[in-house]
Amino acid sequence: MAYLINDASEFVDEMTEGFVAANSHLVRSVYGGVVRAQATPADRVAIIVGGGSGHYPAFSGVVGPGLAHGSAMGNVFASPSAQQIYNVCKSAAGKSGVFMSYGNYAGDVMNFNQAQEKLNSEGIPCQTVVVTDDIMSASKAEIHKRRGIAGDLTVFKIAGAASEAGYSLDDVVRVANLANDRTRTIGVAFSGCTLPGAEHPLFTVPEGIMALGLGIHGEPGLSETKIPTANDLAEDLVARLLEETPAGCTNDAARIVVLLNGLGGVKYEELFVVYRSVARILKEKGITIVEPEVGELVTSFEMAGLSLTFTWLDEELEKLWAAPAYTPAYKKGSVQITGADNSSGGNEIVEAAIPVASAHSIACAKNIERVVASIDATITENESYLGELDSYAGDGDHGIGMARGTHAALNGIKQVVSRSAGVGTALEKAGDSWADRAGGTSGAIWGIILREIGKELGNSAKPSAASVAASIVRAKNEVMSFGKAQIGDKTLVDALVPFAETLQSQVRSGENLAEAWESAATAAITAADATGALLPRIGRARPHAEKSIGHPDPGAISFAMITRDLIPLIREIA
Repeated sequence: MAYLINDASEFVDEMTEGFVAANSHLVRSVYGGVVRAQATPADRVAIIVGGGSGHYPAFSGVVGPGLAHGSAMGNVFASPSAQQIYNVCKSAAGKSGVFMSYGNYAGDVMNFNQAQEKLNSEGIPCQTVVVTDDIMSASKAEIHKRRGIAGDLTVFKIAGAASEAGYSLDDVVRVANLANDRTRTIGVAFSGCTLPGAEHPLFTVPEGIMALGLGIHGEPGLSETKIPTANDLAEDLVARLLEETPAGCTNDAARIVVLLNGLGGVKYEELFVVYRSVARILKEKGITIVEPEVGELVTSFEMAGLSLTFTWLDEELEKLWAAPAYTPAYKKGSVQITGADNSSGGNEIVEAAIPVASAHSIACAKNIERVVASIDATITENESYLGELDSYAGDGDHGIGMARGTHAALNGIKQVVSRSAGVGTALEKAGDSWADRAGGTSGAIWGIILREIGKELGNSAKPSAASVAASIVRAKNEVMSFGKAQIGDKTLVDALVPFAETLQSQVRSGENLAEAWESAATAAITAADATGALLPRIGRARPHAEKSIGHPDPGAISFAMITRDLIPLIREIA
């Protein structure tokens, strides 16, 4: 558990402030994360990494010469928002483009992709390599679905060294892809971890038992067994990784990188005992270890656990792995550091002008503010329950993330409604604020929902039952197009689709908005409850599918709760 906090909701901001104060010779703070204290040379590709906080030294700890140029930092165990990622990229970019890399998690993919699209649309070349090293999170046949854990470091390091050597954006992508293709990781846990301010760990492991295949967000392991000796654990982990030898590689006189990573509760002395056996086993097999790393590389608060990573090298990858780097948490060789960039750019978020709106739309925007306030009240009341629901197969942060999002949405909409915004502007501001503050998958999705409703309703006409129904259908279509989820995947979509379709059907049949909304909310509640019988097919819960049986999807439940609790207000204002 976290012993020293002030306010759990401010934990990441305060942590970041302290981190920058302690490393100001290497990093500076910008909105959304940190970038190098030194400006990126025009002829160097900017390497941007990132993900949720709670994994230090990933991801901010690897920003510095020879490695990353910036890190987008999300809330605890939640991806940074698209706006945060975009801002970090803009703050770090030179003139040779941006390379982004991060672990393969749904929220990160959604938000980094949005940022990449925006950068490319502005003429800033941007490409991505998503890390997929965790062998326990998907089969070989679905290797593209594997998540990224401690193997992040080898991919980031090789990309950073390539940039430092003057590689083009295409060549940085080439070597990073090769590094990712040749990297395999397996992890184990002996205890769970606890989010700052939480009273209970996300999951527990029985005393004397080891969970195999854990995730770095506190996801439970895929199987459990008695804790072996250090020698036996090393034998098992090495064997499993060698069974995953990448295509085109051989273990006959192979040269590999070895990372033995402590997840927070297993400290260096125990790691060295394990590494002793790993090194012996590989030597006996004729495999050469190249510049290994033993220590805390990607953590998960106080989780007692470790992971073992192998990266099979060729001549080019070995040269890049061995190249010098100097960051707050990772140092290798000798690096010359130039003077810091003392500009304050990157922290300013410019408020857009409020578009002109009709009197009808301005009046209705005040009711939309009441709608968002109702949503915020529903999530605040159910925050703990939603977190508990998420912990069965996810990382337990759904309630916290939703609360951050709804609080921000309410603050955002108040700002523009007080400036005579129309309905469209108010909803788009609420959506942007929600997505930006919440981050993660739910933040991205709710940002899309509110923005698309706002785009459909606009700032001119007075919203009608038909236009409200059409706006929600539009939001549903965009969410499904963006996130790729379908009915039956055990996500928010399972509740969103019946809500949108029932609402539109009932309005078209002649019901007023209040009556149609009540019917649609009932359909959403029924569908959300029914997700308890489903196996998740996408998202973070997918590797722990069986653990979710009997528990409904938290995203579907929170959506259904919101629609249900809005019924009295819709009756009043419709």
